[in-house]
Amino acid sequence: MSDTLLKALAGVTLAAMAVAVAAYLRLGLAREIAIAAVRAVVQLAAVGAAIALIFEVEPLAFLFLAVMVLVAGATAGSRLRGLPHARACALLAIALPALGVTGLLVAVGAFDATPRAAVPTAGILIGGAMAAATLSGRRMVEALTDEAAAIEAKLCLGDDGRTALAPVVRRALRTGLIPAIDQTRSVGLVTLPGTFVGLILGGASAEQAAATQLVVLLALLAVELGAGIVITELIQRAVIRPGERVVMV
Repeated sequence: MSDTLLKALAGVTLAAMAVAVAAYLRLGLAREIAIAAVRAVVQLAAVGAAIALIFEVEPLAFLFLAVMVLVAGATAGSRLRGLPHARACALLAIALPALGVTGLLVAVGAFDATPRAAVPTAGILIGGAMAAATLSGRRMVEALTDEAAAIEAKLCLGDDGRTALAPVVRRALRTGLIPAIDQTRSVGLVTLPGTFVGLILGGASAEQAAATQLVVLLALLAVELGAGIVITELIQRAVIRPGERVVMV
């Protein structure tokens, strides 16, 4: 039995065990776990084939990144119910920081300007931006409803829309950055990040793996803050109307 098949079987077995335990405990999650596992198998197989093709036909890397950003935007946007043009807002919040920082890292030579280096880096940053945009965006959208009375009171006292929303924006940004901050603070002590482990398994030295992981983690902090700033700015633009009225979504 090949090493690849053995790993796949081990993963499927563990997923089946998780489904069985969830069903036994009546958590109502057995179906969701099974669907997630099947999707992971199908998607990773497709991505593996796509990346192998990209390594052969390098211009396809741009198409692959475009698909990643579009899917990330649609996923994050679906979590921002009630926000006008939510998917477009999420797409912009993800694409600007993630692709911008990827381009910067390639430009300064931190990563090679090849699909083999740039695509995985961009993928990690796009994933981080998606998480931050989702968390910050949801926190702000929820606050517009939960704290509507407080916001209206500030407006009645003479605050403009942005001043009234400033505390909501700050809390939303903090919420979006907590996972990235915790991950960075605990790296090597609580977790071994995927980039580090992947490079070690691929034969890189511990020093090379650590240096690369450090760049990725610190880039993620910047990207996720950028995603949070963009999504909260877009939400403010959507809800603040002429006359400094704030429309709750």
